[in-house]
Amino acid sequence: MSDPASAIDPVTLAVLRGRLEQVADEMDATLYRSAFNPIIAEAHDACHGLYDASTGDTLVQGKSGLPVFVGAMAFAVRATARVAASRGGMKDGDIWISNDAYDGGTHANDFKLVKPFFRGAKLYCHMASAAHWHDVGGAVPGNYNPAATECWQEAVQIPPVRIVRNGVLDPDMLAILQANTRLPDSLWGDLNGQLAALALGARRLDALLDEYGDGLVLDALGALRGRALRLMRSHIAALPDGRYSFEDVLDNDGIVNAPLTIALDMTVAGDRLSLDFSRTCAQCAGPVNISRATAVAACYVALKHLFPDVPANAGVLDAVDFIIPDRLLISAERPRPVGGYTETILRMIDVIFSAAAQADPARAVAQAYGTINALSIAGHRSDKARAGQRWVMFSFFGGGHGGHSDGDGLAHGNAPISTATIPPLEILEAAYPVRFTQWSLRADSGGDGQHRGGLGAVYEIELLEKEAEVFVFGERGTSPPKGIAGGGAGAVNVLRYENAGQWHTPPMVSKMRAIRLARGERVRLETPGGGGWGSAAGRSPGQRQADVAMGYVTIDASTGADRTQKAPE
Repeated sequence: MSDPASAIDPVTLAVLRGRLEQVADEMDATLYRSAFNPIIAEAHDACHGLYDASTGDTLVQGKSGLPVFVGAMAFAVRATARVAASRGGMKDGDIWISNDAYDGGTHANDFKLVKPFFRGAKLYCHMASAAHWHDVGGAVPGNYNPAATECWQEAVQIPPVRIVRNGVLDPDMLAILQANTRLPDSLWGDLNGQLAALALGARRLDALLDEYGDGLVLDALGALRGRALRLMRSHIAALPDGRYSFEDVLDNDGIVNAPLTIALDMTVAGDRLSLDFSRTCAQCAGPVNISRATAVAACYVALKHLFPDVPANAGVLDAVDFIIPDRLLISAERPRPVGGYTETILRMIDVIFSAAAQADPARAVAQAYGTINALSIAGHRSDKARAGQRWVMFSFFGGGHGGHSDGDGLAHGNAPISTATIPPLEILEAAYPVRFTQWSLRADSGGDGQHRGGLGAVYEIELLEKEAEVFVFGERGTSPPKGIAGGGAGAVNVLRYENAGQWHTPPMVSKMRAIRLARGERVRLETPGGGGWGSAAGRSPGQRQADVAMGYVTIDASTGADRTQKAPE
């Protein structure tokens, strides 16, 4: 890359930043509008970005895609480049595909496509697309298998290979992918959406470079990375020097019902930050492990929450040192299962927020609800027109965000790992044989404090088909989201399911596979609220009266009354 210190006037730099982000934004929009899978089309569980030609570092990300994907994609681009180098190098007209969770991050549902972008004969940068495909084999429809003990039980494993050669889609590779899914039409539509997004991105970037010149845009990319580094150093330097430690737990790994610790020792020294996770527990048998690439990406997301004005590129991490020893829960190696990665990165973000709160409570946010509650309901159609046709409803669900120095936490938001949206019930009911009998805020679920935690939600889903299986992968069933600066904890996660008129809870509290439902039976999620910010004594009587009037609070949380919810009737 050209020298980032090259003189670019501020107006031109601002214009180029906006134009480059627009390239990624248009790629995002293209996929969202063309994908077959509601998790992409409605929930926006995908992202696009531009990556450095030589290092694979993040240059630009879209504003509507998942930030954790953008951070992990840098590792996927590097892994793809290494494989390509052993096979003749990156070539114009080729596109590579992979779902390698160990070298490219996240889990096997997330398929990454890497397109080398050439100007003439020179590799200028990489374009990349990541998206959550609906179903890619494995033991459980939708692939969130809470009982997996190795990666092959979770999904098909695809290392970096070419899906497009010299501009032509490889039919053999497509056949392999479609043979390893319960929903081949969905896979076909999602893949084509990603290919279309990359094609549009290449056209938009070509037009930008034709207008401004290859060298000037490279200089702008270098300058933006330098600006991110300077801002990060400035923010870090404003924190008091010291060592700030915090640890939290996952409920269990789905195999052994014992808590798993994620521990952080954060050191601020001048304008440099160290994140040391050495005290985190070892990799485990069940699918809550994550790779080191995913762990670094989670830190990237947390830091962007803490310092939102920093440009979103690799410069965010240039002032940060990571200490993540091998074979921890957050640096697991193949074949340890990683399907439930979302739950673990949410806990990483929690501990970073809580450690940062010790340094500067005004900047930090109390812990959010801390689980996506991945839920899959699957079966076969019984109506005459579609008899025997497979259906798989996979979705994730919202909860409360933490209170902060400026106010109460967001109620019923999506997880802080993303900018995705919760799929609307109208879309889910239209696509699958289910009915939502409840979709509401969960009273009394937000942690008390000067600024209350946001409320979780209650979702109750009735099966309309003859029979189906349910698989759920959640967290925060035993350890609630924590408050900061004296704020209280939110409510824990509650899962119940109905069989023969009786309600049951899973033995592992928040995780279970092969729940059998008959027509008319229901599954119910009561999601956590966020932690509170500040002492409860600081909340005014007027605010408390408003909470009760709005139905957000039905008890005096300051008395410590029991938050346990009654079983549904």
